[in-house]
Amino acid sequence: MENNYNLLRDKVIIVTGAGRGIGQAMATVFAQNGAVVYANDVREGTVEEWCEEINRSASGEIRPLYFDICSEGEVKSAIMTVKKACGRIDGLVNNAGVEFNELIGMISRPNMEKMFSVNVYGTVNMLQMVSRVMARQEKGGSIVNITSMTALRGNRGQLVYSATKGAVISLTKSAAKELAEKKIRVNAVAPGLTNTPMMQQADPEKLQSRIDNICMGRLAYPEDIARMCMFLLSDLSDYVSGQVIAVDGCTIM
Repeated sequence: MENNYNLLRDKVIIVTGAGRGIGQAMATVFAQNGAVVYANDVREGTVEEWCEEINRSASGEIRPLYFDICSEGEVKSAIMTVKKACGRIDGLVNNAGVEFNELIGMISRPNMEKMFSVNVYGTVNMLQMVSRVMARQEKGGSIVNITSMTALRGNRGQLVYSATKGAVISLTKSAAKELAEKKIRVNAVAPGLTNTPMMQQADPEKLQSRIDNICMGRLAYPEDIARMCMFLLSDLSDYVSGQVIAVDGCTIM
């Protein structure tokens, strides 16, 4: 499907967790729409594997940026690198996250701490540092946090993961209220089942039973999530803040 609407021309946007999957789709769609995209991942080299081909045809540009969102020092250094290079930061998508699915009684403390560290503390680190830059800009900026449908409806075996994504919803609403006077909008996007490499490894029979609960009859494509984020980063959503938008094909749970 054609992704070039040119909605993000000349905007400077950071996407965390952009090495693969939904984050990769975001970086690609944003660059195709004119943005300078700083594609973050904690794993060195993962962005170069695919961004060069995109950059040859996109009206914008993808620039790899490797750092750990859980490290305040690394986050600060990375944000200052972007600010020095571009003079501003117009958008941030807090996409990086980890997921461990464990039933009650089998929940691992290290896995629980890892999920909260990345999904919650990492999101706060990024939001806090980027909003400081945006607050000094005439036009402010837009921040999009990626949550999950499990945060809204819960799911068996995902107690801790859904708790971390529920925290993302709460911090989104509070940040939106606090930052509105600085012209910074903060919203959240809740993807439903999405056709990523990880999803393709699921048991086909069990996966089909879950697809049967989606009214639109298919999994989301990563680009479906990316285009919603593009809308929230663009000037079309200038009066939208504090919202949690589901992109789930009208799922019945």
